[in-house]
Amino acid sequence: MHNVKIGTKGEERLLVTRDVSIAFLEMEEAKVLSTPNMILYMERTCRNMVLPFLEPGHDTVGTHVNVFHLAAAPIGSLVTFTSEITAFDDRRVQFQVTARSEEELIGEGTHERAIINIARFASRMAAKYQRK
Repeated sequence: MHNVKIGTKGEERLLVTRDVSIAFLEMEEAKVLSTPNMILYMERTCRNMVLPFLEPGHDTVGTHVNVFHLAAAPIGSLVTFTSEITAFDDRRVQFQVTARSEEELIGEGTHERAIINIARFASRMAAKYQRK
């Protein structure tokens, strides 16, 4: 049985660079952490935090994201992503997530991940592709 516990917290940091910034604004001074990358790092923080508590051969996949991008984090900012498990049932793990720069809260919301058996998941995906 998975050893996932409500209240478990995780944290990761990211230095905002051009690689994770929005690409469509022409002025370098207007480049900030993009919303898709903020969400990516929120999800990554959740996955990395819960992974050690899963049985061997299991992982998680994202199933739901509900976040607000509240403020901009310019290039050079250090953003801290946090996750906390708020609910857990047999296969679903729910998280509270935040992203905070040195100055302010830049994002917050909730995220859900499903626990999967990797081999079984791969087998289902292979069968799905064979049908096409």
